[in-house]
Amino acid sequence: MTRSTPQTPPPRRRVPAFVPVPLRARRDGWTPLRQAEFLGHLAETRSVAEAARRVNMARETAYRLRKLPGAESFNAAWDAAMGLRESRTISSRKVTGYELWHRAYHGTLKPIVRGGRYIGTRVKTDTCALLRVIESPYLAAPDPAVRSRKNFADPWSMSAWPDESFTSSAASARHSQEEE
Repeated sequence: MTRSTPQTPPPRRRVPAFVPVPLRARRDGWTPLRQAEFLGHLAETRSVAEAARRVNMARETAYRLRKLPGAESFNAAWDAAMGLRESRTISSRKVTGYELWHRAYHGTLKPIVRGGRYIGTRVKTDTCALLRVIESPYLAAPDPAVRSRKNFADPWSMSAWPDESFTSSAASARHSQEEE
């Protein structure tokens, strides 16, 4: 009589919701959905080469994507998919700028892994980020100089933003040039 030892289930790898790396839109490039699918397959296989192959991308481009500016959220999700940071979640990080704006207006992407297999991706709304933008809109400002402004008196006036194309004086100057 042989004793059978109970098989231990594979470790549960949860891929946290993440903000995709901001890139130029290309059909054959790293789209936000392709980034989420890559992370889902990475959690399933724990192989960068295999996960990249499953989304029809090269392994080298996946590592290049990790090094781009604005990839902090993607990197944290990658580490969680590989099992490197089990206890740390992305939501505990301080989020400002592009990532806060993206979370507030577009949500985050959440790869779904069930039973150790990647089954799909869903968009997860982030109402907490939206409330932060409503409370302090300068946090989502594109320019770091605006985010650090102490006297951001009227955040809803377009003149508070650094881009002159949004100000009313620039718009009226453009309008008067069009009339001539």
